[in-house]
Amino acid sequence: MTKPIDPQKWLNELYIGGPKLAKAKAELDYLTEWRKSLKALIMKESGESSAAMKEVDAYSDNKYLQHLEAIKIAVEEYETLRWKMVTAQAAIDVWRSLNASNRTMDRAAA
Repeated sequence: MTKPIDPQKWLNELYIGGPKLAKAKAELDYLTEWRKSLKALIMKESGESSAAMKEVDAYSDNKYLQHLEAIKIAVEEYETLRWKMVTAQAAIDVWRSLNASNRTMDRAAA
């Protein structure tokens, strides 16, 4: 037999997870936008004369590569939190459906 769904637990997950998800999204968006500025700063520091070679320097720069790793971590954090929220919402929806079915069966039996 399956374990009963506790809607309070999942509502609490939504309540607690919301601000965490918002913070993770803000961090991800910031890192994504900063990537463009970082690339421009690295290109500005490049000793190359052509834009194409400056871009090559920027994409291969250690600071840029470290920043990409930070974006990767931020995406993972955001997606983990987002799926926790999706799971909580799905659990509440299942609970709601089960209770509606039980009410319908109770009415039919009466």
